Amino acid sequence: MARATSATIVLTALAMAAFAANSLLCRAALSDTVRDGHIDPATFGAVRVTAGALVLICAMRVKPRPAAKADWRAAAMLFAYVAAFSFAYLTLPAGTGALILFGAVQLTMFAVGLAGGERFALPGWMGLALAAAGLVVLVLPGVAAPPLAGAALMAVAGAAWGAYSLRGRGVPDPLAATASNFLRALPLALLLGVVFAARAHADAAGIALAIASGALTSGLGYVIWYAALRGLTALQAASVQLSVPVIAAVGGTLWLDEAFTPRLAVAVVAILGGIALVLTDRARGRG
Repeated sequence: MARATSATIVLTALAMAAFAANSLLCRAALSDTVRDGHIDPATFGAVRVTAGALVLICAMRVKPRPAAKADWRAAAMLFAYVAAFSFAYLTLPAGTGALILFGAVQLTMFAVGLAGGERFALPGWMGLALAAAGLVVLVLPGVAAPPLAGAALMAVAGAAWGAYSLRGRGVPDPLAATASNFLRALPLALLLGVVFAARAHADAAGIALAIASGALTSGLGYVIWYAALRGLTALQAASVQLSVPVIAAVGGTLWLDEAFTPRLAVAVVAILGGIALVLTDRARGRG
């Protein structure tokens, strides 16, 4: 397993921040502090994908380039993640949702990576264990028996995101590939909105949050992630995503007035320290 370059680490950090922001934006939009939330999950997903597609089309026009080859599987994985993620957070507590989501992501990516011959050396396994322990420390106080439907949806979201990430590792042009995937996921997202039209509702805040999620933290964030994936193995890409719940929790403290506890501080140190070990692991394997 190769050492990640400085550019890859920077791109990865930016992508993780975008992923965490997606969680914060979704939680704020669907928050029960407003009756029924600012927006329903189907409309949130449809607006999110539409905004992402539009900003990516504009970005493609800044510097014209050949369109990416159609990848309907990637588009379907993207849609499945967006839809399942939105609906899951209607019933799941934040900590439980993060645990299920990133557990499913890791299982998907680790399984593919190990099957392809990737291995950690001892420091890498130690880093993974440290990061996983930090994640447990972070989410355990809020973990309870989750609603079955919400848990299943979040597991689907995690598996879809893990598969989408793996599929994007070798794309030659991350911007073109992401734009293509969003455009092809758009009809599916709009159809979902039509199916749940009877339950649709949205205020200005909900629309604004969905647009921000689609245009910034999804559309541009996924381009950055695709670029970062070119320098990461599947095992590294899976491990580094353990940082997202930490970033989201810190963001919740700053933005949503959630308490920053000593337990959270310990989790931050453990997870980020473990990720550092994983990213500098020197085990040989196929990436």
